[in-house]
Amino acid sequence: MRKYLVLSFLLPAMFSCSMAQNPTQNKYAELLTVESAREHLTTLTSKEYAGRGTGQEGGQKAAEYIAKTFKDLGLKPAVNGSYFQPVALEKSSYVVDNFKINNLELINGKDLFVQGTNDLTNYDANEIVFVGYGIQSEKYNDLKGLDIAGKIVMFLSDGEPTDKNGNSLITGDKTQSDWSTSRFKKAQELMKLKPKLIIATGRQTSDMIARFGARLTGGRFTLRNDKSEKQTNTNTNPPVVNITLEAANNILSAKKTTVEKAVSKINNTQKPNSFVVKTAVKASMGIKAEEFNDPNVLGYIEGTDKKDEIVIISSHYDHDGILPDGTFFPGADDNGSGTVGVLELAKAFAAAKNDGHGPRRTILFMGFAAEEKGLLGSDYYSQHPVFPLANTVTCLNMDMIGRIDDKHLKGNHNYIHAIGSDMLSSELKAINEQANKTYTQMELDYMYDDPKDPMRIYYRSDQYNLAKHGIPVIFFFSGLHPDYHTPNDTVDRIDFNMMTKREKLVFHTAWEIANRDNKLVVDKTPAAK
Repeated sequence: MRKYLVLSFLLPAMFSCSMAQNPTQNKYAELLTVESAREHLTTLTSKEYAGRGTGQEGGQKAAEYIAKTFKDLGLKPAVNGSYFQPVALEKSSYVVDNFKINNLELINGKDLFVQGTNDLTNYDANEIVFVGYGIQSEKYNDLKGLDIAGKIVMFLSDGEPTDKNGNSLITGDKTQSDWSTSRFKKAQELMKLKPKLIIATGRQTSDMIARFGARLTGGRFTLRNDKSEKQTNTNTNPPVVNITLEAANNILSAKKTTVEKAVSKINNTQKPNSFVVKTAVKASMGIKAEEFNDPNVLGYIEGTDKKDEIVIISSHYDHDGILPDGTFFPGADDNGSGTVGVLELAKAFAAAKNDGHGPRRTILFMGFAAEEKGLLGSDYYSQHPVFPLANTVTCLNMDMIGRIDDKHLKGNHNYIHAIGSDMLSSELKAINEQANKTYTQMELDYMYDDPKDPMRIYYRSDQYNLAKHGIPVIFFFSGLHPDYHTPNDTVDRIDFNMMTKREKLVFHTAWEIANRDNKLVVDKTPAAK
């Protein structure tokens, strides 16, 4: 299959000659232009839209932009006269109102981040117990003879003690024990001794804060009606405050030492180096829950003789938003490109409708909210569908269609990943392939359909929440690249020629499905997630 496809793309003329194009269909596909796509995407990735963050002003502006475009095109509002379907969301954030050590203020997201489930709690102490690596084993024990119940304890999250030859004092050789390789073991074992608060520091902590900063404090989003996701704070474990090495050295300066010196002493003596640091600690922090609604945006073109059957063309419009320091994530490819694809296809189908060539089936154009927070907008729609799921024929979802991925960067740029096209319907894959052979002649890459795909891409975008209800889907995706989820995912890096060509494939596939005599067959059983 793969070799055949690759060879076929070297000879596109053979297919264009052997399969006749529909001139009416092609006329409206040609309305999908580089210039129009660039104009939309430049707007949606501008600083005014601030990364289109969930629960942020930029996200709301993006939803309003999509709705206005739908209205200007003449699409009908799908939700009781509105283009908006409010998605009931809850954000749970670990908020640090203040955290001071000897009156030195440590900033959440800059000097520290916290892992915890406690309600807002005040912490007040006059000492910190430093326990080295925080290891409790038979061969080496940093906590031997120490009572840390009700106290604030600090440990080194990286590594374990070694001798002068670099052999672990626990394993006896250069193999690290699970005290190092198991990420949470040290903190979990310390929790059993019931300290009031745990402070962790190390190179990895500093690297994470430097790399992700305020993104570590963004909180967790859930659907408010998803009771299975709700967390009740019955967990009495103390929070773990992860601090930078610089902040840790400020604490240890009261004992005229540093993390490096403490580690060196342990390794040189091959004995624990635990001690009490007299220092004032005052903090107030805990979980804060906030309820809000970000909308799915829905507009539709009513079908003719088969109007009760629904074809969904979708994308998510949200991205990572803006950080407190002003850094924002344009999300040009993820997923400004797919959002523009929806707007462009809506334009083409609306023009066809106005000219008397409207679809037989109703086409629902949808921008999903909160995909980046766990596919929440599409999950909400699947639980509260505006049109019956039983009448929904397919979902053609575009998520990142504007770049060239690492796999194809030095090879063929004329491609698209068409994911999941035959998971539920053998007909859907055949329709998409025929549309490609007739009109766009791209490589259809099926690498992500492999059940052994470690990335599990099929499950990581909104179409999955329709597929799990038995609706055939295709996830159109141009693949991962180094700018994925970074501030460098900008409009100037988009390949607009390929983005527009990919839009045209989705258009031709949708046109065929919306106008064929028979509804797509569902003749396959979906694989378990």
